[in-house]
This record gives sequence, C-alpha cells and structure tokens, in this order.
Amino acid sequence: MTELAAMEFHPQPQAGEPKVWAFPAPERGTLDNGLTLLRCHRPGQQVVAVEVLLDAPLDAEPAGLDGVATIMARAFSEGTDKHSAEEFAAELERCGATLDAHADHPGVRLSLEVPASRLAKALGLLADALRAPAFADSEVERLVRNRLDEIPHELANPSRRAAKELSRELFPVDSRMSRPRQGTEETVENIDSAAVRGFYEKHVRPATATAVVVGDLTGIDLDALLGDTLGSWTGSTGRPRPVPPVTADDTGRVVIVDRPGAVQTQLLIGRIGADRHARVWPAQVLGTYCLGGTLTSRLDRVLREEKGYTYGVRSFGQVLRSAPDGSGAAMLAISGSVDTPNTGPALDDLWKVLRTLAGGGLTDAERDVAVQNLVGVAPLKYETAAAVASTLADQVEQHLPDDYQATLYQQLAATGTVEATAAVVNAFPVDRLVTILVGDAAAIKEPVEALGIGEVKVVTAE
Repeated sequence: MTELAAMEFHPQPQAGEPKVWAFPAPERGTLDNGLTLLRCHRPGQQVVAVEVLLDAPLDAEPAGLDGVATIMARAFSEGTDKHSAEEFAAELERCGATLDAHADHPGVRLSLEVPASRLAKALGLLADALRAPAFADSEVERLVRNRLDEIPHELANPSRRAAKELSRELFPVDSRMSRPRQGTEETVENIDSAAVRGFYEKHVRPATATAVVVGDLTGIDLDALLGDTLGSWTGSTGRPRPVPPVTADDTGRVVIVDRPGAVQTQLLIGRIGADRHARVWPAQVLGTYCLGGTLTSRLDRVLREEKGYTYGVRSFGQVLRSAPDGSGAAMLAISGSVDTPNTGPALDDLWKVLRTLAGGGLTDAERDVAVQNLVGVAPLKYETAAAVASTLADQVEQHLPDDYQATLYQQLAATGTVEATAAVVNAFPVDRLVTILVGDAAAIKEPVEALGIGEVKVVTAE
C-alpha cells in the first residue's frame, strides 16, 4: 500500500493587536463669504463626501406653503444659470457624482459624493446650484406634481400613516411639527416657482450655512478649490434663526386609524424626551437599545421569539430639533406590526415588558451586548467618508461640539446597567405614551380598550 504524502498547511493567520479608534476630529474654518467649513482628511477614502447645511427650517415656511422647503431642495439639481436641468444632470454624471437634497425640521441639507479626482468639477456644480438655481417654472411644476403623486402612496403605507397621526396627536395644532414634513395636498398645490424663489432668497445664504468635506484630500489644495467654487457664492449677512421650544402632549391615550379588513395592525407608540444636549442621552441610547434596538432586545425576545406576534419590534430615539439651552427634543418611540387578532395580547405583553423594566431593570448581560453593538462596531460604521460627513453635519445641525461623537462612545462604554435602566424607564413611562394603531378598528378596539392604557378613539383613514 502506498503511503499518502503528508499534507502541509499554511500557517493560520493570527489576529493582530486592536488599534485604538476614535471618531475623527474635523478641522474648522470659515471662507471669505462667511460659509463655515469643516474638513476631515480620511486617507484611502477616494470618494469624497460633501454636506451643505442651510439654515432654512420647516417652521420658516410661509403659512399655507408647507412643503416649499422640500420643493426647493429638490429643485437645486434642476438647472442653474449655466445649465438646464438635463445639462446639469449630465454634468454630474460625467464626473461620477451624486447630489441629493432634503428638508427637515432643522433645515435643508445637500449631500454630494464624488471621486476625489473629480472633486473640482463637482464642487463647481454644487456652487452653481446654491449660487444661482434656475427654479424654472416648468421644473417646479413637475416637482410639485411628483410630490402630489407621492402623498396618496404615503397615506396608503401603514407606517407612514402612523407617523403622520402621531405627529398630529403629540404637537399643538399651530406647531409645524404637527404637520407632514413635506406638506399636504392642500399646501403643496399652492407652491409655484415664485414661492420657491421667495423662500430661497429669504433663507439661503453662505453666512448662515455650513459645508462639511470628508475624504482623502492628498494632493488637493482644498482652500483654493473651495475659494473658486463655494467661495464664489455670495449673499447678505444674516443671523441664525432662533430655535423655538418643542412642546407636546404625551397624555396616555390610543388612536386607531381605521383600515377595515386589515390583516395586520401597525403600532407606533411615542412621546418626546431629552435630546443630545441632555446628560441622560448616553444612558437613554443604551437603555433604548436594550429595550428594542436589535434581535436580542427585550421586546423582540418576548413579542417575536416567545409569542410569535410579529417579525420585529424596535425602539428608538430620533432628534427632532436640538438646542444648547435644552429647548430641543427627540422623538422616543416603539414601532412594529402584529397580526390583527393578536393586537390586544401584543400590546398587553408590550406594556408588561415596560413594567418589568421599571420593577426589575435590565441585566448586565443586556447592557454588555448593547455596548458591544453600539461601540464595538463603530469603526465599521464609519468606514465611508459619507458616514463621517453625515454625522459631522448632524453635530452642526444639532449645535453640538465637534468632538461630540467621540465623547459619546466613551460615555456609552462607561454607562452602567443601573443608569441605562433608569434612563429607559424614564423615557417610556407606561402612563405617558401616545399609542397609534393603524388597523381594523372593528376587530381591535374592544380588546385594546380592555387593557386600560388610555382613552381610545377611532379616526378614519384618508
């Protein structure tokens, strides 16, 4: 019998020493036209990300023109004084760039991504869009029609419909936050090119704007490049708008948006709470993640794994508007969907989870998993220039210091189980939650009333 030749194996790779990581710190400056600049050199990131923040918040929209900020944001890429809409799109495509824009409560944001080798060309196009947007009648009319077409689809989406109802319930009727961010049919159909240009001329200027540039800047004279592009954008001086306080009514109650025959019920349970300026924010983030941030969270373990009511339930905190004086707020919410017959039992168990947290607290194991998921994977989360630029822009938008994100990860790692428990219990008090249910009222109203979690009312779906 012939002996088999001995097999030779390559040495097994060994893990290297972990590198110390921190969220990158930007370099801050100001262009001659007053534009605030944050730059961050990220070696190896050959796709450069640029974020431009405009101080044009939704509460600055004129009465009856909700949605004009959104139409303006979309119209920035629909032609300039140098290029028609088609030419502008073609020029972006030639340099491999993408340009997106959206409006939210804090303001309007434009997001550009482009290969570093084409940065000069793309910044020129971005500067043209900000400096001299065309706002042509035909293009604005098309954007308005597109937005009007979107609204019925949003109302047909249970999660979007629930979000709309929660905003209407939580905030005063005269608050912009009580109304859809992108406007309603009644307000959007009033928007024309004159309204868009009027909003632009009143609120868009470099003196109150900020640009964030992140990527591999090796060999790029960014100062000269910005001077020739965004530096050519001029406008009147202006002061940042005051940030009005956020007020809300979180009296415990239930609103059912009736969808006869629906086989599922969409749940959205929320209130407002502390924003990122509050000392409790790190503990609130950690506790909320333990409650419903992942597949291993308390809510998923009970409602999905043990009871089979749902494919998943999530809890989260989303900053609505932020201010250093404490007048800002975040939306604290729990969302998911359950089958119609189990709507009552699912809500009952959800409230039991919240009561159990108040009585027994989180475990050290839950806290440790949350820290690992939030802090341990942060270096992967910020592998791209776009992710870094977006977070830096968030910090600017929310009036936070440039080292905020780096400090937050240190605080999360140092937060104990007791602190996280107290924060999540305070964030989701069982008697101060507004519950929105989009589903079949005839099937779910009676079992929900029997839970005693608040007065129940039924509204008709649009």
